[in-house]
Amino acid sequence: MNAPHNAMILAAGRGTRMRPLSDHTPKPLIEIAGHSMLDRMLDRFATMETVVVNAWHLADQISEAVAKRSVPSIRLSREAELLDTGGGVVHALPLLGNEAFFVANGDVLLTEPGRTAVESLVQSWDDTRMDALLLLVPGERAGGFRGAGDFFMDEEQHLTRRGSAATAPWVYASIQIVHPRLLDDAPAGPFSFNLLWDRALSSGRLFGVVHDGGWFTVDTPGNITTAEAWLAETP
Repeated sequence: MNAPHNAMILAAGRGTRMRPLSDHTPKPLIEIAGHSMLDRMLDRFATMETVVVNAWHLADQISEAVAKRSVPSIRLSREAELLDTGGGVVHALPLLGNEAFFVANGDVLLTEPGRTAVESLVQSWDDTRMDALLLLVPGERAGGFRGAGDFFMDEEQHLTRRGSAATAPWVYASIQIVHPRLLDDAPAGPFSFNLLWDRALSSGRLFGVVHDGGWFTVDTPGNITTAEAWLAETP
């Protein structure tokens, strides 16, 4: 186990499904129960040496928001074009160093009644056999999620995709640990992190760990109230 010291939070996207709110406020800065989703995620990484936040849509607002914080130490990665999840991480790699780091979405909610999400990932991370370790929640605990599930997981925590199956039991819970070697020879420009997960899958180096608490994706204005009720009721 070699615990990461740095993290990246993805906050550059348009948040199209959150329109019209996201037309004038970046989705990660939309407040849920009095706090922005970005601030909640930054709080989770408060002890990191460096947290990189990327920005493109309404980037000045993201810049102003992170400038108000004293912790953690934040570096902004501005994108001249929207680079998607994979391209955004590649663009920010010079700020993240040569060791494994966290990557998290800036627009989800998690509750942590016991072991935190970061602790779960760190305790399972093994950079000798893993290129990526994904936090997962079972579909029945994936609040706001309307998909059919993302992955299957075996007893050794290896992941496989749902593929042609009607459903899969595990949903990606929006935080992962990534080793920089997974980004070697990554394409330039915009691309999805799914491309990198496929690389790790092909070599048997994509793993998962189950989140002990709750998770909620806030993807439309209509489920903000639902998310706030969920936060009030969930330990």
